[in-house]
Amino acid sequence: MGKQSAERRLADNEAKAVGRMLRVSPRKLGLVAGAIRGKPVATALATLTFSKRRIARDVKKVLESAVANAENNHQLDVDRLVVTEASVGKAMVLKRFSARARGRSSRIEKPFSNITVVVRERAEENA
Repeated sequence: MGKQSAERRLADNEAKAVGRMLRVSPRKLGLVAGAIRGKPVATALATLTFSKRRIARDVKKVLESAVANAENNHQLDVDRLVVTEASVGKAMVLKRFSARARGRSSRIEKPFSNITVVVRERAEENA
């Protein structure tokens, strides 16, 4: 029997990819996501390639995955794709303790984040 297939939540001209459990705080990841939001895919990939931030490599992988999903699963034109959404969410936080002076300790938090990238095909441009 099996389960009924769920309705597609995205439009027909959209594709998405999700990167989970990225070892960076959501605040830092949000800066990188904001740099690519609303840009054409080629420009966004160039921005991530030359970014100095460590997490830009992982965001680039997620963006390339979204482009591959658009091309292979939804038959969209890669040259007309635009990053419409790059949203960041909070995942788990590892809590560790560090020794301090006078026998005390302090908590160190190591946060993880999720990122969702949605690409959309632009409408045909009449020149």
